[in-house]
Amino acid sequence: MTQQQLSGYTPTAPAARMENHGSAMVKIAMQSGQDVFCRTGSMVAYEGFVQYEPNPPAVRQMASQWLTGEGAPLMKASGDGLLYLADYGADVVCLNLNDDAISVNGTNLLAFDAHLQWGVQRVKGMAKFAGQGLFNVGIAGTGWVALTSRGTPIVVDCGRGEDETYVDPDALVAWSTNLNVKGKRSFKASSMIGRGSGEAYQLGFSGQGFVVVQPSEDSADRLRARG
Repeated sequence: MTQQQLSGYTPTAPAARMENHGSAMVKIAMQSGQDVFCRTGSMVAYEGFVQYEPNPPAVRQMASQWLTGEGAPLMKASGDGLLYLADYGADVVCLNLNDDAISVNGTNLLAFDAHLQWGVQRVKGMAKFAGQGLFNVGIAGTGWVALTSRGTPIVVDCGRGEDETYVDPDALVAWSTNLNVKGKRSFKASSMIGRGSGEAYQLGFSGQGFVVVQPSEDSADRLRARG
């Protein structure tokens, strides 16, 4: 075996703060004073000098809310160099927010710039259908966010037409928070949507913005997060 045989897998010079290295890994260009929050245990490699702080104060402030919602255990990374993150082979999607706001399923949150505003939020429209509702992490501002998807996701532009977009909550990854959201109960569609019995629940989205949907309805991660 020669180094030439592995040349196609070597890292390239960073072109952005966060970018993909393959479909299942994110490469983050770390700089002093530009910390990131990332999923605990997601570091697979780094170059340079990078330090980690598990359960930082900003995360501890949110811990009590995550106990009743969908957890996203985070650590803070700081330093200079290149940081590589992954989550058990899941696809990674990098988003560059420009004074935008998104709502992310906690189990699909891989990393985000520490200077962004964030917090746990209840998703409106689901409590009366699912009993306890759905909890997400809201992220806003200008900066980078890395999401994971169980398979190659589809990004639906809800502003292309007047029709609403309906999504199985177990397949949701993230969406623009300026979208209108409402819950819907369906009996006839229960054999086609979701994996429950008797009836199915969907979230309907309308307005200007996007929805990220993964090709998986497996709610095992959500159940583990709820404990």
